[in-house]
Amino acid sequence: MSNRTDVRRVLDTVKAEGRTALTAPEGKVVCEAYGIAVPKEGVATSAADAAKIATAMGFPVVLKIVSPDILHKTEAGGVLVGVKSAEDAQKGYDTIIANAKKYNAKASVLGVQVQEMLTGGQEVIIGAVTDLVFGKLVAFGLGGVLVEVLKATRSSPTRRSTTRRRTCSACKCRRCSPAARK
Repeated sequence: MSNRTDVRRVLDTVKAEGRTALTAPEGKVVCEAYGIAVPKEGVATSAADAAKIATAMGFPVVLKIVSPDILHKTEAGGVLVGVKSAEDAQKGYDTIIANAKKYNAKASVLGVQVQEMLTGGQEVIIGAVTDLVFGKLVAFGLGGVLVEVLKATRSSPTRRSTTRRRTCSACKCRRCSPAARK
């Protein structure tokens, strides 16, 4: 389990590198430090490594490119869902690396995230930014490929819990949640 010292280390590294976004493994450190549940995952740096991590985790898994230079993984061909065998994990690793290099030849590729594939629930995106005018803001919306397709995110200041609740309830993605269908 990560702690807040790990979070500070991650944020300091990201800032020192001049980045404005975390990689998925960096985001996992932050989530774990604050008690937010995330799927099991590991980062593979070779095709054999991807097969080993996936086998230990159990199938099916999801493979995702890990690069600070590729934020929109799907657009880059950097996501494979439903990988069902060690052989498919190895092939998937090679495919994702090749796709990432085609998408951005100069991208720093750190590896491929091998992640437990969950079913049910709703994938969401949560982000934070400090705006020069509005101060600290929290963003919330549909996650995965739907972030770009529907653009269904909302932002609000972080100062008042009622504002945060309104942001979540006003978001278009609320109608897509399983709870909205009951």
